[in-house]
Amino acid sequence: MQLVPALLSWLIAINLVTGVAYALDKVAARRGGRRIRERTLWLLCFLGGVGGAWLVFFGMRHKTQHRSFWIVQSVATVLWVGLLLWLLVS
Repeated sequence: MQLVPALLSWLIAINLVTGVAYALDKVAARRGGRRIRERTLWLLCFLGGVGGAWLVFFGMRHKTQHRSFWIVQSVATVLWVGLLLWLLVS
């Protein structure tokens, strides 16, 4: 199946991008610099970057007090886990 290597490559790339985006936003928050829009971070999660998002979320304690991030990341995680399970089973 050709889809699996492409999807794996995508997930690695999007998780790296998402993790870096969350980390840069955390650094900008500490320094009072230009921030990354919340909807951009949410979009990165829904595009498959949930692993990178959770890693920085807990690792750097970024956005952990924001209920919206708990909801968005949880929903995105459930969707991606469901999609991956469906692909493995079918």
